[in-house]
Formats: sequence, structure tokens, C-alpha cells
Amino acid sequence: MLNKVILMGRLTRDPELRYTPQNVPVCTITLAVDRDFTRAGEQRETDFIDVVAWRNTAEFVAKWFRKGLLVACEGRLQSRKWKDKFEQNRVSFEVIADSVYFAERAGDAGRTGDTMSQPPRYQAPQAAAPSRSQDYSMPPASDFAELDDDDDVPF
Repeated sequence: MLNKVILMGRLTRDPELRYTPQNVPVCTITLAVDRDFTRAGEQRETDFIDVVAWRNTAEFVAKWFRKGLLVACEGRLQSRKWKDKFEQNRVSFEVIADSVYFAERAGDAGRTGDTMSQPPRYQAPQAAAPSRSQDYSMPPASDFAELDDDDDVPF
């Protein structure tokens, strides 16, 4: 079976970080995702999709993301059954995020006309530089033999 969701939208509110009784971080956000199509004479419709992130992803989202920021989210769709205050059975659908990404540069966020504060610049961790003892140069040309006959090539 396949259950994969990829979304891009704007946060409708600041992330809400909570902790389970076992002290596991969980963060909830809501994305406003515009639909790709509109009918003639109508405004574009927007879907509001609940997203839940756990553990390190939850802490990352709570620390760096704010209302109005354009983000991309990758995860899976999950349904959850619950009872309301009148003991009526309800079902909610939410995306369980595996990854949440910045979808705009920090400088671009303010250009949309939002009054939100500028998000921080995120820089991915740099890989360690290779040691100088490793040689990544091309081997000498003498290691290669030149073929004179192309008749055996099948294409």
C-alpha cells in the first residue's frame, strides 16, 4: 500500500509544541493550501490541512517556523477517531509529517505584503572536508586504451 502526502502552503498560526506524558515532543500546525484550479468568475479555494510532527521534526518546526511562512511538508495521511463533548463519534484526518522544509528564502517572506517577522535563515549542516591524503584527481591518461575499431559496438 502507498500513503504519501506532499503539501506546500502557508502556516495559518504559530506552531504549537507540546509534550506527551513520556516527554516526547509533538507539534501541530495548520497549512493553508490553495487549490490549483478556479472556476470562471470564482475565487480560488483554499484547503486548511492539519499537520502533526513528532520528536526532532516537532522541535525544529516549533523553533524556526512562524505564522505566514511558506513551507513544504512530506508525510502520510492518517485518520483519528475521537468523541466530542457530547459523546458523539468523530473522525479527523491529519498529515503525520516526516519532513518539513522552508519553501521560501528568508528575504522573500516579507515581500508578500505580510507583516510577519522575518524567518531565520536556515543553513544545512556542512559535510566534513575530505582529508588531504585522499586524491580525487583524474588518473593519468596512460591508464586508458584507445579503441581503433568501432565495428563491434552494438549501437
